[in-house]
Amino acid sequence: MSEAPQATALTAASPSSHSSQVTCVQRQFTRRRTAIAHVRRFVRQAISDHLPADRIEDVVLCASELATNALRHTPSGREFRVHLAFESDAVRLEVHDAGDGAPWVCEATEGDDHGRGLFLVAALADNWGISHRDGPGKAVWAVFQTSRSVPC
Repeated sequence: MSEAPQATALTAASPSSHSSQVTCVQRQFTRRRTAIAHVRRFVRQAISDHLPADRIEDVVLCASELATNALRHTPSGREFRVHLAFESDAVRLEVHDAGDGAPWVCEATEGDDHGRGLFLVAALADNWGISHRDGPGKAVWAVFQTSRSVPC
């Protein structure tokens, strides 16, 4: 038995422009610790053709952190979803879970063994936030520009 069903691919017109297309892939994951490795593999494979190599590890790390949070906060017996949307200039990562509450950036101390996930997401992503969704839970998202300008 496989970890989760195959990724679902979707294509839709971008709301910001009628001429650009948004391609999306998503996958449900079972609430198990082993799911995090499956999330990293899924995200790495999905984004490899959409981002420069130096940005791929940022997205994979953020996906791992958001999936770990989803795993912790998703009620037992429920799944969580990883959704990726590809536009011409950005990749949007979303992790949906059925857990209550809103996540926040913690100020972890040196001795803490958790609490750095959203701090890392905020540092690595070009933008991030939390969205409500129909039904229980929330979606935590992060946007990564496909190219970054480096200041002189």
